[in-house]
Parts: sequence; structure tokens; C-alpha cells
Amino acid sequence: MSSIDAEALYRALLEQIRAVYGDQLGAGKDGAEGAVLAGIYSGGAWLAERLARDLNLPSFGVVNVALHRDDYAKKGLHSQASPTSLPFSVDGRRIVLVDDVLYTGRTIRAALNELYDYGRPASVELAVLADRGGRELPVAARFVGGVVDIPADATLVLARTERDEAGGASAQRFTFHTEARVD
Repeated sequence: MSSIDAEALYRALLEQIRAVYGDQLGAGKDGAEGAVLAGIYSGGAWLAERLARDLNLPSFGVVNVALHRDDYAKKGLHSQASPTSLPFSVDGRRIVLVDDVLYTGRTIRAALNELYDYGRPASVELAVLADRGGRELPVAARFVGGVVDIPADATLVLARTERDEAGGASAQRFTFHTEARVD
């Protein structure tokens, strides 16, 4: 498999979201509430955090899907998973749900269930860094950094590194690697 440039996929995803929403993310025009970002823990939350920074948004939400996963009985709770944190009302909001990899669609289904535990959004649009195909549910992303070809026996894993830049600022960098799939 050739190398997957996660940073190039991120730039493509950012530009797609910026082209559609422009300044309608966060606080909309005339004091109306605009669309908000909510990232699925953990890779999607990393992406939502960086997107919020790059789009000059004051906040973003984090969605923990652990309790809604259809494999919860087998996997249980991840010991380091943070709880869902939504610094906005879900009711009537347009939500851009962010995840790192779209595969079967089961994680997205779990995330929608979790969001609806907090209210009824006006709409939910999906933004993913990488779409690897293989859907088991009728789920499609509106915003896609790129389509990638990964063998069925592999898992695509997003990693995040922090580096210091001039002026004391910190910058994130994303990379992808594959691991053997464990079911």
C-alpha cells in the first residue's frame, strides 16, 4: 500500500468545509446560531479541535460513542475515553459530525444515537478525513478528505503529534498507519 498523506487529506477536508459554510460555523449572521462541529472520540475529536482552530471557532463538541456501539458487550468502555462534551445545545442545530475514518458506518450510527440523547438537531452532516469504503449501513459523508484503499484485514489508524513552532505556538500534525484488524 502506498503512503497516505493525512495532512493533504486534512487540507482538502478543511477547504471543503470552508467552501460550504464560510462564516456560518459557530455564530451565524444576525446573532443566529450557525452550524457547529462535533468530533467523535478520539480521532474525530482531534480533527474537530484542529478544524475549530483553523476555522476560528470558539468551541467544538466531543461525542463518545462507547455506550451506543453494537459491540459494547464485547469491547466494553475504553479506559481513557472522555465523556461526551457538547458546549452547545443540540436542539435545532446544524451539526457537522467529524470522524477520522469512515468504514462500515457503525460508529456513525452510534454517534447519531449519542447526539439524539442530547436533543434533536436540525441536521447532521458528516465530515471524514478518509473514506475507505466497505459500508454495512447506508451512511455517506458530505465532506471527505479523500478515498483510500485499505485491505479488508487492516485497520487505518490516525496518529497526532504536537510540535513547537516559532513564537511558542504549538502545531498538530496528522499521520496515518495501518494495523492488523482484530475482531
